[in-house]
Amino acid sequence: MAKQFASAGDLTEKKISFDEIGRDLWAFTAEGDPNSGIIIGDESVMVIEAQATPRLAKKVIEKVRSVTDKPISHLVLTHYHAVRVLGASAYQAPTVIMSDKARSMVVERGKEDWDSEFVRFPRLFQGHESIPGLTWPTTTFSQSMTVYLGKRRVDLMFLGRAHTAGDIVAFVPDANVMFTGDIVEYHSACYCGDGHFHDWPATLEEIRAFDLDAIAPGRGDALVGQGMVNEALDLTGDFVMSTYQPVARVAQGGGTLKEAWDACRAVCDPKFSDYAIYEHCLPFNVARAYDEALGIDTPRIWTAERDREMWDALQG
Repeated sequence: MAKQFASAGDLTEKKISFDEIGRDLWAFTAEGDPNSGIIIGDESVMVIEAQATPRLAKKVIEKVRSVTDKPISHLVLTHYHAVRVLGASAYQAPTVIMSDKARSMVVERGKEDWDSEFVRFPRLFQGHESIPGLTWPTTTFSQSMTVYLGKRRVDLMFLGRAHTAGDIVAFVPDANVMFTGDIVEYHSACYCGDGHFHDWPATLEEIRAFDLDAIAPGRGDALVGQGMVNEALDLTGDFVMSTYQPVARVAQGGGTLKEAWDACRAVCDPKFSDYAIYEHCLPFNVARAYDEALGIDTPRIWTAERDREMWDALQG
């Protein structure tokens, strides 16, 4: 490959934060690395997002054990991406939940995604040799399901396509707090390589309609207070459309992927170049936006060969 992904040389460890965002609700964040969430019920714990490897998952488990000794009974995976799911075995949770669509995407492209992400972002795969294989859910649902952790209710919902076709959120009504996965980011670039640009803004508005007191986003700081929640929703929506619109104008006008890349950078660099993983996400975002603008609804599967083809096209 003529050019490395921006993240391939990112070997700096990130500072972990563990913030309570509601009663017995915690956000595990790490300066733009993938976040996890913790919901403590009466007798057990639900974890949201597994991390990329069992070694990284143990960092989440250490934080859980700093606030409760209750067993981890449920692991919820908001979508299928390798950096979110391949650490699942460390939790030994008897119930692992995904949406039906997310599971189907593991079947369709899970191995390819694992192989691709491993090359793109090696730091996030510390201890990769301990991954036992693809992560499969024990339980799936189509639109919504409710889990009771004793008396504590957690509503799992599909609110619309966004970061992937199978994204779900976890809503805790007694605290008015939501764990959104990568549908919402905060001062971190959205990875749109498997996304749905046309649907994403409407899904953000579905989240906004909850009038939430706090959100644990997919990447970036925990969002506490309605002002911060709405700022993150606005910034995420702006990022998605600022990426798509200039690319779509070029693609629909018969321009090349390189021309779309240049047009996207002209709009996005001034606003987002200081966001976490911005340079990493940009080529995949442009490639997916270009495809969607030409009517390709289902994102193409990323492989090493396709990555090379993309870089060749972006270099003109």
